[in-house]
Parts: sequence; C-alpha cells; structure tokens
Amino acid sequence: MPTRTAHTAWTGTLETGSGRVSLASSNVGSFDVSFPRRAAEEAEGVTSPEELIAAAHAACFSMAFSSRLAKNGTPATRLDVKAVITFDKGDAGWKIARSDITARGEVPGIDAETFTRLAEDAKDNCPVSAALKGN
Repeated sequence: MPTRTAHTAWTGTLETGSGRVSLASSNVGSFDVSFPRRAAEEAEGVTSPEELIAAAHAACFSMAFSSRLAKNGTPATRLDVKAVITFDKGDAGWKIARSDITARGEVPGIDAETFTRLAEDAKDNCPVSAALKGN
C-alpha cells in the first residue's frame, strides 16, 4: 500500500508564526505557509493547506476522468482541470466549505452528455473527492 509524506516545520504562534511544508515523499519542493496569508484573499507567494488540497483534487480528478474516458473508448487528447477550494470562517470556526471542479477537454468522438456523465462518475469516485465529500 503506497504512502506519501509531507513535513512542516513551524515556528511561532498561529497569528505571527510561519512554517515551511516539504513534500517529503517526492522531494520535489518545499513551500512557505502562514495563517495570515492562508486567511487572506491574496496568497502573496505563500501556499496553504487549501491550495495543496486543490492541487491534489485537480490531479486526482484528472486521473479518474482520464481513466473513464479511455474505458469509454474516447481517450482525451487533453484535459484541463481546475479545483477551487473555499476556506470559510463560519460560526464554528474556519473550515473547508467546498471544492469546485471545472473540467474542459479535447476528447475526439464524445458528445457533451457522455462527457458530463463520465465527469460526474469521476467526481463521485475520485479518492480525493471521496475524502472531501460532505464539504
């Protein structure tokens, strides 16, 4: 069973501190994080857990959708998938309120209805979508 690891080194308080998250399994990079930037409209070069979840959701959905299109006999020439995570402060505190996926594709030989049906199936069965279900 594959596992993936990330590591964050944090210093200071929530409001004044900051950290650096490293993608340890792949070793492809490390990125600054801070709560003030996380809760602001502009990220100003600092990532957040929500952006990392959006990246995971877009990548996972792309893989799931690509698989379904290929099994349908209509493999995609190209898929462009965007995930938008909404981080919201409600009465109970901060939470991930939703994740919205937009998919556009170049898929020869497919009609819009089949494209939509397969996209919905990918959304329902992508492991990251399942983890976020209920948000």
